[in-house]
Amino acid sequence: MKQRTITAILAIIVLLPFVIIGGLPFTFLVYLIATVGLMELIKMKDLGKYAIPNILVVILLWMILIPSSSSLLSTGWFSKFELVALIILLLLSYTVLVKNKFTFDHVGFILLSAFYVGLGFFYLIETRQGSNALSNILYAFFIIWATDTGAYLFGRAFGKRKLWPVISPNKTVEGAIGGILLACIVAVVFHMVNPFPHPIIIVIAVTVIASIFGQIGDLVESAFKRYYGVKDSGNILPGHGGILDRFDSLLFVLPLLHFIHFI
Repeated sequence: MKQRTITAILAIIVLLPFVIIGGLPFTFLVYLIATVGLMELIKMKDLGKYAIPNILVVILLWMILIPSSSSLLSTGWFSKFELVALIILLLLSYTVLVKNKFTFDHVGFILLSAFYVGLGFFYLIETRQGSNALSNILYAFFIIWATDTGAYLFGRAFGKRKLWPVISPNKTVEGAIGGILLACIVAVVFHMVNPFPHPIIIVIAVTVIASIFGQIGDLVESAFKRYYGVKDSGNILPGHGGILDRFDSLLFVLPLLHFIHFI
């Protein structure tokens, strides 16, 4: 627990200045974090030995992460969609060149991995470039941290009924409810200090949904690890595992907040 706390504090110290500065430094950091997260998934599937597909899927991830406001693709021959389609065709062609040592299933896995990782981090960049950027990012992180903390504390104190033992044996129904409750308390305090342009009842309702989605994101990552027989997605963060172990909830929460036009 001590190591987890120290790592979390150091991560916040490193991340917070980039969030405050924004712009290219923040975007480059997100690109780096997302790339590491994608490679963690590829390593789970034991596809790290295929250099060409890995290069192509990293390029695909980087294209997914290009912000909507960027002019990088506006003057080119290809649209963003056409470049994505081109990479898909190249990956499928590669299966023929290597005589199905790299298969159609592998193509599907790395494509879905790129979109799974890319979607959440794309919306992290979009949030930082939007209006009320710092407030919205802090709200998302506070809700996720409160959910994790509440689930842990309530689970330890009151947990009796397993939430989804096949996927994550340690999670309990009581912990999940506790996570939602603490997230709502944090959201109300946050709204009082830095009000959203929404009624408090809307803030609470959105927080409940976001907390649930965050826990689903956590379970999705747990399902990956259980299926592929690994304890953590990586070891880059001592006591916490890998990038996906720390950002799994964010990959679900931030897209949701944008889809419902809360931020």
